[in-house]
Amino acid sequence: MKIAYWECPAGMAGDMCLGALVDGGVPLEYLIERLKGLNLDSEYRLWSEKVHRQGQLATKVHVELQEQSAYSHHQARHLPEIEQLIRGASLPPRVLDWSLQVFRQLAVAEGAVHGIPPEKVHFHEVGATDAIIDIVGTCLGLNWLGIESISCSPMPTGGGTVKAAHGRLSVPVPAVLKLWESRQVPVYSNGISQELVTPTGAAIAVTLAADFGAPPPLKLEKVGLGAGSRDLPIANILRLWLGESAVPGDLEEISVLQTQIDDLNPQAISYVFEALFKVGAVDVFTEAIGMKKSRTGILLTAICPPEKVAECEAVIFRETTTLGVRRLQQKRSILQREIQEVETIYGKVRLKIASQEQGENKKIINVQPEYEDCAAIARNSGKPWREIYQMALAIWYSQ
Repeated sequence: MKIAYWECPAGMAGDMCLGALVDGGVPLEYLIERLKGLNLDSEYRLWSEKVHRQGQLATKVHVELQEQSAYSHHQARHLPEIEQLIRGASLPPRVLDWSLQVFRQLAVAEGAVHGIPPEKVHFHEVGATDAIIDIVGTCLGLNWLGIESISCSPMPTGGGTVKAAHGRLSVPVPAVLKLWESRQVPVYSNGISQELVTPTGAAIAVTLAADFGAPPPLKLEKVGLGAGSRDLPIANILRLWLGESAVPGDLEEISVLQTQIDDLNPQAISYVFEALFKVGAVDVFTEAIGMKKSRTGILLTAICPPEKVAECEAVIFRETTTLGVRRLQQKRSILQREIQEVETIYGKVRLKIASQEQGENKKIINVQPEYEDCAAIARNSGKPWREIYQMALAIWYSQ
C-alpha cells in the first residue's frame, strides 16, 4: 500500500501541498492539463520554481491570479457554485470525491463560525480561484502518485493576527480552529507568531489524513519539499514522505485497551464506539461476560496505534462508568490491502483486496465487497443484499 505522510513543522497551506507533490514527482504539466477541466484558465497561471528556505532547496508552486479575471481574489463564491465547477471538470472518481469532501468540510467549519448553513457560506479568500486550484490540484497529485493512505504530523498553531474578508482575525483563524476541533487534531506552539496553517491547508489535512501523529511504519522511497511564501525562523517547508507500507509478515506495534463494565446503560455503548473510532481506534468490540455478584456485564476492547492510547483512554473514562482501563502492547502482522471497483448493472461497488507477497509473486488472500456499497444498491434497487454482494464478487473474479 502506498503511503503519504505530511510533516508540517512550519505549517501547511494549499500551495505548499502542491509544491511538495511536484517536488515528489507529480508532473506540473499533468496538473495544468487536468485543471483545465475547471474552466478557470482565464483566472490564473500555474507555474513552479526551485527556491531556498533556510538553506534547503524546495519547490514553490505559484497560482498566479490574472488581473482581468472575472473573479478577483476578494470576490466570493458559494459552495454550490464550487461543487458545480468540480463536478463538471471530468476528474478521476477519487479526485472528484476528495475535492468535494474538502470543500464541504471547509463550508461546514465556516458555517459553524458564522452561524449559517454550509451552502450559504461566502467563500472569500478560501473560495477564490487559487484555493480551488490548490485543493483540486492536491487531490489530483495524490491520485497520480497512487496514494492509498495519508497521515499527518501534529500542526503548529502560529500566532498574531491576519487580515481577512471579515476583518482582522486572531491566529489560528476561527475556521482553522473549527477544522482542528472536528478531528481533535494534536496542535502545539513552535514559537512563531504568524499564520502557519491556512483554512485551505487545514481542510485538506483534516479531510484526507486518516490520522495525526508520528510517521506510520513505511519503506521511505522519496521526500517532496513544498516551500511556503515567507521566510521564517525555521525552514518554511512542508515535507511529504512517500513510501510503501511494511511488507506482509512484518510486525507492527499495536495497543489494546480493555475494561469490564456492568453498570452502564447499553444505549451508551453505540456512542462509545463512535467516539473511539473518531479519535483513531483501529477496532472496537464488546463481549458478554459474567462479573462479581453474578452480574451480567461486557468486556469493552479498543485496539489502537500506540500514539492514540491517551485519546482512546480518555474517551473510555469520559463516556463509560469504568474506574480503570488495562493497557496491553501487542504485535500484529497485516496483509497488503487495496480498494478496487467493479461496475454492476445497478451501480459501482468497491472491493477490499487483501494480498500477500510470496517470493516475486503476489497472492490474493481475500476479496470482500464493501458492505455499505452493497447496502446502498440493495436499498435503491429493491434487490437482496446477498445478491448484490455475490454479483460484485462474480464480476471481480471474471475480470
